Amino acid sequence: MTSMSSSARPLLNRRLAEFGTTIFAEMSALAVRTGAINLGQGFPDTDGPEEIREAAVRALRDGRGNQYPPGPGVPELRAAVAGHQLRRYGLSYDPDTEVLVTAGATEAIAAALLALLEPGDEVVALEPYYDSYAACIAMAGGTRVPVTLRPHGEGREGGQRSFRLDLDELRDAVTDRTRLLLLNTPHNPTGTVLSRRELTAIAELAVERDLLVVTDEVYEHLVFDTAEHLPLASFPGMRERTVTIGSAGKTFSFTGWKVGWVTAAPALLTAVRSAKQYLTYVASGPFQYAVAEALALPESYFAAYREDMRAKRDLLAAGLAEAGFGVYRPAGTYFVTTDIRPLGESDGFAFCRSLPERAGVVAVPNAVFYDHREAGAPFVRFAFCKRASVLEEAVRRLKAAR
Repeated sequence: MTSMSSSARPLLNRRLAEFGTTIFAEMSALAVRTGAINLGQGFPDTDGPEEIREAAVRALRDGRGNQYPPGPGVPELRAAVAGHQLRRYGLSYDPDTEVLVTAGATEAIAAALLALLEPGDEVVALEPYYDSYAACIAMAGGTRVPVTLRPHGEGREGGQRSFRLDLDELRDAVTDRTRLLLLNTPHNPTGTVLSRRELTAIAELAVERDLLVVTDEVYEHLVFDTAEHLPLASFPGMRERTVTIGSAGKTFSFTGWKVGWVTAAPALLTAVRSAKQYLTYVASGPFQYAVAEALALPESYFAAYREDMRAKRDLLAAGLAEAGFGVYRPAGTYFVTTDIRPLGESDGFAFCRSLPERAGVVAVPNAVFYDHREAGAPFVRFAFCKRASVLEEAVRRLKAAR
């Protein structure tokens, strides 16, 4: 093999040059190497409903989905997604022209951004943001413009701390080059759930400036306390300009199945499908049939799931506060953001890389989700989508390591 000279062009294209191995891969590998409890990556440690797992087995045995499924997704799942949106939110979508099944929400995000952006288009996104957002904007040749969710209530007790959106800052971020807004509510990693007032202002801005909106709503069923999930597409003027993304992984605890979906008006959906067909083309055939059944589960399932996660949130949030962290108790998702400054620390990267050896627990530094790294430096994210016994042991270890 001929070696490349030092002057050769880099193998990785310049759009992705700033992106290396994801923090999730790094921290999960660290958990394996040290035997630490992994509260870094957001995946459950138990499977979802047995009847839904058995539905996937039946589909496999019956030969449904073992070969290429239809490009837009199996009709049963597209109908189930449309039914879910109508029952829960009063949003009517045509399963044939306004619903697209994807290989998880991550592919849906990639397909939407690749389809809707031209090189040089600006994308306004709320930071901290899920790491694939930045990579997908870069692959599409877009320019990301972060609007930072600011911490509030740092001096108060844990339940009153939160991260909030500055609507004036959002408005100021929009320029003549802005193509779309990329939103996530409930928000990972902060746990913020955008309020009706905030969503109303966002909708008015999008209409006024003629912007498209891609909204990641994968945690729609994990909204706690007095907060509520409000799809942006349900606001005046937004249905025709909003690409809404959902996923089965977070709601039914089958993250490895990689079943997501897009709902959008026909012209928008056609654009997204045009990009998606050249990514995976199709995926997760048998699992699509199972997810169709999952979406038809009674409301009691969703209520019980939400209550279980709320109890785990409270368990971990209280334990982290007792261990000395500043805790931002989330209104949604299954992540708790903490401030490490009360522990005498200020560098989340260094803290998370040393925590497995010191305490036998893995977390993720929030700075990886920021363009403005200094804004996220003192914050660390823990996942609570684990068995209660695992969370209790993690808390015990963290307290002992103080």
